[in-house]
Amino acid sequence: MSSPVDKMLPPEAISMISRLEVQARNVVEGFLSGMHRSPYFGQSIEFVQHREYVPGDDVRRIDWKAWSKTDKFYVKQYEEETNLRTTLLVDVSESMQFGSGKVTKYDYACSIGACLTYLLLRQQDAVSLLAFDDELRGRAPSRSKQTHLGTILSVLAQQKTRAKTDIFEVLRYVADEKSQKGMVVIISDFFAPREGLFKGLRLLRQRGHDVLLFHVLDDQELDFDFAGTTRFEGLEQAGNLTCDPRSLKEGYQEAMEEFLAELRRRCARNVIDYQTIRTSEHLDAVLRHYINHRVGLSKSKR
Repeated sequence: MSSPVDKMLPPEAISMISRLEVQARNVVEGFLSGMHRSPYFGQSIEFVQHREYVPGDDVRRIDWKAWSKTDKFYVKQYEEETNLRTTLLVDVSESMQFGSGKVTKYDYACSIGACLTYLLLRQQDAVSLLAFDDELRGRAPSRSKQTHLGTILSVLAQQKTRAKTDIFEVLRYVADEKSQKGMVVIISDFFAPREGLFKGLRLLRQRGHDVLLFHVLDDQELDFDFAGTTRFEGLEQAGNLTCDPRSLKEGYQEAMEEFLAELRRRCARNVIDYQTIRTSEHLDAVLRHYINHRVGLSKSKR
């Protein structure tokens, strides 16, 4: 007989949390150790003054130029702005369960969320989570403690797909709830009414938030390399279709490219960072794009 704890967080969910946590740690730490970059990706830091070095200070902050002139050790002091506050929005709608290989779009979205959370908490930034389809299905509050990663992963592990994506109401909720400017990261396949999506994104930008879109798609959704008579089972109440996919490939790919081009164009117009991601893509490529964006943004504000 299963316990209440098992029903709330079954063994397979606990296994998923452990896997994602280890994966996030390995990807982030391994990736950053090869970058030799400052850990302050999201914060704006300005030099204020020197003070004499005392045992226990971070030796990386020693000003060696000052030492060469005075023969004494001084460390640089900085005035750090309020830590970055990030809201992760992860799509848990039925279409996210599609996967032509071992990994579904939702699996991959959770991996992105885990890695970003680990990275942000590592630099003491606050992260919150909202899981959504046509409404909010799960949430984790804004916290900056390292242990918060487990909370976020447990919320993701408990989600069950059940509905279509209706993103506008979710984005409006975030815009109304998050009065303090921060970063909003949306991880989705964006199979949702377009005008509602674009209206919601504009609203977030009008409220002063930085917005990043990670557009997660399966390889087959982009390449459409199906052969022979195939039965397509529609997700999100789309119905079923049996056909020869070769006769549809050209028209399908044209429609997909138009969809992606419109997303890129609208995001560029509203100064929103956008990336199309294949589920076969390595996570370090996703992090590279994210970090380069944050570093570039931080430099532009100094």
